[in-house]
Amino acid sequence: MTSVETKVKDELVEAKKHPMDDLLRRDRLPHVWCSGCGLGSILSCFVQAVAKSGLDTKKIAVVSGIGCTGRASGYINLDVFHTTHGRAIPFAIGLSLANPDLKVVVFSGDGDLFAIGGNHIIHAARRNADITVICANNLIYGMTGGQLAPTTPTNSWSSTSPYGNVETPFNLCHLVYSAGASYVARWTSLNVRRLQESIEEALLRPGFSFIEVISACPTTFGRRNEFDTGLKMLRYFNEKTVIKHNIDPKEVPIVLGQDIVVGKFINKPIQPTLEDRVERVHQKSSPK
Repeated sequence: MTSVETKVKDELVEAKKHPMDDLLRRDRLPHVWCSGCGLGSILSCFVQAVAKSGLDTKKIAVVSGIGCTGRASGYINLDVFHTTHGRAIPFAIGLSLANPDLKVVVFSGDGDLFAIGGNHIIHAARRNADITVICANNLIYGMTGGQLAPTTPTNSWSSTSPYGNVETPFNLCHLVYSAGASYVARWTSLNVRRLQESIEEALLRPGFSFIEVISACPTTFGRRNEFDTGLKMLRYFNEKTVIKHNIDPKEVPIVLGQDIVVGKFINKPIQPTLEDRVERVHQKSSPK
């Protein structure tokens, strides 16, 4: 191979390198998510936020639970933990308490975090644990067959509510705010620029931060509710999304057919974290 050919080859290799390659495990791609799923967009927003935050990537740990969103940790080229069902939050708090210098991120879904893991997340918010939680809310149990979830909108269909959901779903933002979360935001998987900005903002502040992302799920939620393609779901998000910052999270329920209110709802002044309080106790109890 001539020097010119070698140079051309090197340039082609460099041209193929993606700006986020260092934060992705290329050997794990392509991902397992369905065509039209919003999780790829959410993952992209996360790695771009990490890159722009300036944080030391050696001091970031990502914890995920079980479900479609839980697979995200396998594609992130950071220290990651794919934990048992519903236990991402306690794993994350354990990491943060053992090493307060870490920035710990939980990346999981609505079922994992608010059904089997619901008790953990409300107490993490109450304690102001220094973790950032990114919740991909696809309004259903996706990986296990489209069953009714705590977030499934009233009157919508699932494999376990063939005549429509008779229950009232959780308003996730209101729930975590009521429990004590210091930062609360919501976007859809269509609002990629604003989502990235919110993730970066959450990463750079101490305390319990929560970002809900209403994610397109055409396979298990969409096809039963007249959104059988990702494009139809994104069009719906585009038509129904209304941005309202600093609004009471109580006023932002998800109701099928009505506006989806998104924005940065809560951004409290910096308060002592669980880790701060534990460190003070250690100092008081240590031998003089």
